[in-house]
Amino acid sequence: MQSATFHWISTFLEAQAAELGAATNTQLAYGRDLKDFDTFLARKSLDFASASRDDVESYLVYCDAQGLAKSTRARRLSAIKQLYRFAFEEGLRTENPAIQISGPGQDKRLPKILTEEEVDRLLDAARASGRSPRDRLRNTCLMELLYATGMRVTELVGLPISATRGDPRLLLIMGKGGKERMVPLSPPARMALAAWLVDRDLQDEEDRLKRKPASRFLFPSRGKSGYLTRHRFYLLIKEFAVAAGVDPAKVTPHTLRHAFATHLLANGADLRAIQTMLGHADIATTEIYTHVLEERLSELVLERHPLAEGGTRKSSGNTSSDGQ
Repeated sequence: MQSATFHWISTFLEAQAAELGAATNTQLAYGRDLKDFDTFLARKSLDFASASRDDVESYLVYCDAQGLAKSTRARRLSAIKQLYRFAFEEGLRTENPAIQISGPGQDKRLPKILTEEEVDRLLDAARASGRSPRDRLRNTCLMELLYATGMRVTELVGLPISATRGDPRLLLIMGKGGKERMVPLSPPARMALAAWLVDRDLQDEEDRLKRKPASRFLFPSRGKSGYLTRHRFYLLIKEFAVAAGVDPAKVTPHTLRHAFATHLLANGADLRAIQTMLGHADIATTEIYTHVLEERLSELVLERHPLAEGGTRKSSGNTSSDGQ
């Protein structure tokens, strides 16, 4: 049971660091919270894989009885909910026992927003970043595909090269839990992919001459996995942010996924279509982006509406009554 618990926690924390850019202190806090929950479950001869909604709620009652602050209890529930969402998406559980449990007065956390102009700057930075033309082609392809498809970083770095042959208009993505989905490619993404494939094939030819096996991945690496790691891509995207003059704290692979969704929604895309392209099992997960837009629209009204400052509209020079 202990080895299984360690695997669940370590894999979850690794994904948090790579996909969401979770800080070290945040990871340590999540790790402590999840170990405490595991200890509670072990006393009932349970573990993460077998716990039910009732068990999660019993743990929250236990935390309350311990006199823990509301913020601490909210953080512990957040760790549990994120662990089970991750487990569900990875196929470790067939259901999420914590999905409908409300926290002790916690507010819904909205994803960080990148503007279209900031994304353009990141894409420009990727085109210019790299020690060689090959690096720059790869970096451009990585960023164009990520923004064009809204893929998770694990899906992006692990793309098989076979899925990208033939100048595809649609890209077949193998998502979490082995679920497949089709996502359309934008013209810039297709161009970046085509350019990278030309160089990628030259790379394979060079490897064959050196009697090295050709990689089956679109973004190969000499590492154990055989493809670019999500941690390496996380570091790359931070480099692009610095070069682009965009706050690196705002930029992770996951915020590009958020940008994909919010920009589509802002330009009139259907929420169900976005749900399908993101690979969300539940439309409620996708609906977070409507809240992002509502918040942004409220900001625009407060910033731009003529009545927002001083309570009166600036005169245009015509003081006559309507119709007079």
